[in-house]
Amino acid sequence: MKAVQSIPNKIYKTDELIKEVARLRLKNKKIVFSNGVFDIFHKGHIASLSQAAAEGDVLIIGVNSDASVKRLKGPERPINDENARALMLASLVMTDAIVIFEEDTPLELIKKIMPDVLVKGGDYRIENIAGAKEVIDNGGKVVLAELVEGISTTLIIERMKNS
Repeated sequence: MKAVQSIPNKIYKTDELIKEVARLRLKNKKIVFSNGVFDIFHKGHIASLSQAAAEGDVLIIGVNSDASVKRLKGPERPINDENARALMLASLVMTDAIVIFEEDTPLELIKKIMPDVLVKGGDYRIENIAGAKEVIDNGGKVVLAELVEGISTTLIIERMKNS
């Protein structure tokens, strides 16, 4: 029997997540954090999140709010609203906690939870990753996940527009 009723319980408000992280730290759990829009979910996301989950005991995913996606990606985005994106991520076996953040970057959220490992896609440079300096200065590490070539949400949307 699958525990599908627990899926929504993986979605936290920021203040609830901070308390959960404190509880997990008491159990010496290694906290991993990644973030993104996750607008149209694809195999590149699965690969990145799987790699992130392998870096520790608990995988927390920060999801850009609808307002921040519009600011970052334009008025036609997101395709799926923040609650749908959070629920989809919560349904994945490799995720442990999902939190929606309102800012354009997760810097403030990262400062509050201070993960042991911060994971972003390989298309980033460590010096350009929000929170990387703070995590490293706190003794943590930053990992660049390998990209799956030829797939991205932007490419999928372009293909849909051209078909």
